[in-house]
Amino acid sequence: MQELLDNLKELYALNGITLRNPSLAWAEVTPERLVGLLTQLRDAHGFTHLVLMTCVDWLEDGRFQVTYLLHNYTTRQDLGLHVYVGRTASELPSIHTLWEQGRVYQQELHEMFGIYFPGSPGLGEPMILESWDGPPPMRRDFDTRVYSEETYSHRQRTHHEPEQHMKDRLYPED
Repeated sequence: MQELLDNLKELYALNGITLRNPSLAWAEVTPERLVGLLTQLRDAHGFTHLVLMTCVDWLEDGRFQVTYLLHNYTTRQDLGLHVYVGRTASELPSIHTLWEQGRVYQQELHEMFGIYFPGSPGLGEPMILESWDGPPPMRRDFDTRVYSEETYSHRQRTHHEPEQHMKDRLYPED
């Protein structure tokens, strides 16, 4: 794995390379070099499975970290790639032509974080948030309490202490 990472570091200007163990490594790549690197890893190095694509909102740093995790079945190795993109006008290249499931991951990240993937099919169609009328809910600056109070009517709730409630329900005559 180290030899592969050393070669790719030169070709794709990888940063933050971390070899966790012989079968797991992480690296950072720029958005401009992402698709070329993913294509090289898939076609020339056997990383044929896109395991996941996820996002972390680094609100304090003003950026998102999008993570791609790839798996090579032959060598039983995993390689994770981190790509950073700003929180405003967030845009990354689409990978739906490399892996079909990339379209679904991209649609989810678009809905939940507001990241745009140009050319990705179905990006504007609701997938998880049907009838949603608010900002992307997984952004850390999204205030669920404020949204809930502004969107839904308030109703009184009754609170029961669990121990007494169960005693009353299970042994009502005691």
